[in-house]
Amino acid sequence: MAERLTGHTELIGLMAYPIRHSSSPAMHNEAFAYLGLDYAYLAFEVDNSTLEDAVKGIRALKLVGANVSMPNKTVVGKYLDKLSPAAELVGAVNTIVNRDGVLEGHITDGIGYMESLRDYDIDVIGKKMTIVGAGGAATAIEIQAALDGVAEISIFNIKDKFYEVGEETVRKINEKTNCKAKMFDLADKDALRREIADSYLLANATGMGMKPLEGKTWLPDASYLRPDLIVTDTVYAPAETEFLRIAKEVGCKHMNGFGMMLFQGAAGFKMWTGHDMPIEHMKEVLGIRYGE
Repeated sequence: MAERLTGHTELIGLMAYPIRHSSSPAMHNEAFAYLGLDYAYLAFEVDNSTLEDAVKGIRALKLVGANVSMPNKTVVGKYLDKLSPAAELVGAVNTIVNRDGVLEGHITDGIGYMESLRDYDIDVIGKKMTIVGAGGAATAIEIQAALDGVAEISIFNIKDKFYEVGEETVRKINEKTNCKAKMFDLADKDALRREIADSYLLANATGMGMKPLEGKTWLPDASYLRPDLIVTDTVYAPAETEFLRIAKEVGCKHMNGFGMMLFQGAAGFKMWTGHDMPIEHMKEVLGIRYGE
């Protein structure tokens, strides 16, 4: 890294809290080094209380851009100059691009998730998926899945502030795509069992399982799963959550969040540098494995 840094090195940031566990800096910096690009990617602990000042810093320090993660993804848009159509529809931003002082907000989570499925030989197009979560990443996945051609999506969430977001996502999907979407209360275990029973894929798109919720899952027990069900988690630290551990025991083909992280990062990488991320090299060097 020291040998690469020059007076012309361009800086890209990652703004979230907590964030020190993130694999994104290692991924992007390795890709820069491999391609011989004069960029550096650093993680900054930023929450909603310091987010506005951090965004101003992108302009002031002339950063090329930044990634944004929890808890900032659904908040940062109001501090930006323009949003991509997808970011506007989802209501969240995970990638900022600085174009000569004009800050653009993009959302690549859904793209990354769907691309990781394809890369792991999972074809959910034309099929039904059940997903738990209604926050920023979940919404991005749900909308992208609908746009890509998933036939039916059942969304579950607890009755918190995001439940209404989920209802709005269902409305958008039903009005603007050919996908059929429904919203359910996660407390309704009968509905959860019923919707999972005829789904091709079950996804966790919540923070359940990551710090400080390691070892926890919303899944009541293993009886809700079956061996031919595809199970995915957006969490990648730890690589095997309690949710995926249960899926593995049942015999489900399962995938953690590394693939989504890799491919959503690749989309941002292209926006910032104009170069394609060396995907296969990144998998090898970082030891990225989606599942088994």
